[in-house]
Amino acid sequence: MLGAAPSWAAPIVVHDARGAELKLEASPRRIVSLLPSLTETVWALGAGERLVGVDRYSNWPPALAALPRVGGMEDAVVEAVVALKPDLVLASDLSRASDRLEALGLRVLRVHAERHAEMVETVRTLGQVLERRAEAERLLQRLDAELAAAAARVPPSLRGRRVFFEVHAGWGASSASFVGDTLARLGLANVVPAELGAFPKLNPEFVVRADPELLLVQQRDVAALAARPGWAAMPVLRAGRVCGFAPERFDLLIRPGPRLGEGAAAIVDCLQRLAPEAAAARR
Repeated sequence: MLGAAPSWAAPIVVHDARGAELKLEASPRRIVSLLPSLTETVWALGAGERLVGVDRYSNWPPALAALPRVGGMEDAVVEAVVALKPDLVLASDLSRASDRLEALGLRVLRVHAERHAEMVETVRTLGQVLERRAEAERLLQRLDAELAAAAARVPPSLRGRRVFFEVHAGWGASSASFVGDTLARLGLANVVPAELGAFPKLNPEFVVRADPELLLVQQRDVAALAARPGWAAMPVLRAGRVCGFAPERFDLLIRPGPRLGEGAAAIVDCLQRLAPEAAAARR
């Protein structure tokens, strides 16, 4: 069969987020990805042509626009995935569809990437599965260099400042998340503690009590922040120390994948505009 692995080729053996062994006789040629960060990682490793279907939120790179959409992490359309005849499905370990897909005979690689270290392991696992190990290491080196370069650009006056990062209205990113790891690399202090979980739902009073010195939110929510209980009197809002990110920029911040360094740079770009020294230069 054209493209089949030689009979002498060693199988590819990896372990998923549960520790379960996944054995592949050959590197997959038809892949369905149910998570944007995984879609982007496959592309960044030079295997984008193997993607035959993606979730509804995978929007980078633009070349993927023509691919079939198969729902999202919470509501993947199992029948649509099966119809694409993938030899591997990439999914979060939280995806509800994984059990059904496996029951139907599909191979599913479940990953968990809530921290930078877990993202590194995911990249290396995909590098092994896709037979792109060298590309995976180069990608990780690039990401580390980009994060270091972003950290070096943080204005001295804002280093160590307390930050609240909002993933969605009412939901924050704690220091036990990959977003929290990015903030830590930038020398910023996260006001949401690890013990609340990676992305906890918070009441408005929590943020008021935490009294952050910087707010990082979606641009669409900026205008309504002062209407939240107690927020209008917060010094951070009164001083205008708010970074509001447009959708395409916000995606960079909330996906643990190959554009994480760009996300860190986007945060620093805003910090440079908010820094007291920047305000003084504009006078």
